[in-house]
Amino acid sequence: QEQLVESGGGSVQAGDSLRLSCAASGRTLSNYASGWFRQSPGKEREFVASINWSGGRTYYADSVKGRFTVSRDNAKNTVYLQMNGLKPEDTAVYYCAAREAQFWVVRTREYEYPYWGQGTQVTVSS
Repeated sequence: QEQLVESGGGSVQAGDSLRLSCAASGRTLSNYASGWFRQSPGKEREFVASINWSGGRTYYADSVKGRFTVSRDNAKNTVYLQMNGLKPEDTAVYYCAAREAQFWVVRTREYEYPYWGQGTQVTVSS
């Protein structure tokens, strides 16, 4: 069964760091561009970051630029989101997503990613 599984979420204090992981099973992530999204209660799901199939190209939402870093290890079939300097407004369920992409094009909309994980909760307290 093909699936994406996020892990690494938790409850932290403002200023702390977390690293989220997105592991793929039944699917070779090296053939896909990957994205991270998040959704807070009462809000729409929003784009956070994306990375191309090789890891050589990345793109970030303005709200996380300079604090979050997306990376990937294709040998481990895993994509990561390193989150530093966490703020209370970063509190959300974080989702990883994937789409088949041979060429790099910035994609920030939900519908542009057909494959999704189940999400992992990140809670940042002040």
